[in-house]
Amino acid sequence: MMEELVSFFSVDHVLLRVDGREVSVPEALATLFGLTCVFLAMRARVLNFWVGYLYNVLLFALFLQKGLYSSMLVQPVSLAINAFGHYRWTHPHKEEENRKHQLKITVLTVPQRANILLILVALTVAWGFVMSQLGTWMPWVFRPAQLPYIDALVMMSILTAQLLAAQKKLDTWGVWTIVNITNITLYLLRGLVFMPFVSAAYMIMAVFGFKIWYEKYKKETLGDE
Repeated sequence: MMEELVSFFSVDHVLLRVDGREVSVPEALATLFGLTCVFLAMRARVLNFWVGYLYNVLLFALFLQKGLYSSMLVQPVSLAINAFGHYRWTHPHKEEENRKHQLKITVLTVPQRANILLILVALTVAWGFVMSQLGTWMPWVFRPAQLPYIDALVMMSILTAQLLAAQKKLDTWGVWTIVNITNITLYLLRGLVFMPFVSAAYMIMAVFGFKIWYEKYKKETLGDE
């Protein structure tokens, strides 16, 4: 019974086939948990962090199977950022509190945005090169990386967006837009079925997320009642 259960949740177990492409149980579950997590984050609900922990585990398994090593390796880091954001949202400094005693929404300055963009580009190029050589350096562990530079851009953009979300910066939704556009391209090229639709849904939710957060920002920071 235990072996059958493990086999069912394995990345090699095909749940269904769509247009000749195979959908695994981890991909289907990641779709469900990912949409739930973003919906809760869009509503600025702390519960999104608990769902996010499970989402990280599912994505790690999924990307390991697909040879997307940057996206795979980002998951433990993402998990740590998730825990940091969970703490920051629920334990703000006195001057950062909103009426619910949680972290209030703020925005980055223009110089801060420029610095983040430069760092993002530099880290993407550096990490993309490392990933492109991973199969050469350790062929007994890794197959040749697929689309390493696009994969690296996704990784660095996700970390940037998560760090901004952990600090409850309104700018996080702009970075998530970059992530989703890149992810749609990456997933289609790697033959994933559900995940491109998930990213498209994220794009729509990001628009609503920005709108909801902006309204909260006006109330919490600008005092616009």
